[in-house]
Amino acid sequence: MKVAVDLGLCQGYGNCVSAAPDFFDLDDSGQAVVLQAAAETDEEIALVRAAAPMCPMGAISLND
Repeated sequence: MKVAVDLGLCQGYGNCVSAAPDFFDLDDSGQAVVLQAAAETDEEIALVRAAAPMCPMGAISLND
């Protein structure tokens, strides 16, 4: 599963970092960055699926 952040939508709330710190971080400007571009195991997929709706701006996209 591919993981991406739309930087045009990201407001740097950091919910994604709290939910999935192995996949997301905030850069120096306060926007989310993807640390791992793909979730491969069932555990990783469940983690990013749980993190995506936690973004109040809907900036996280997941593609199979």
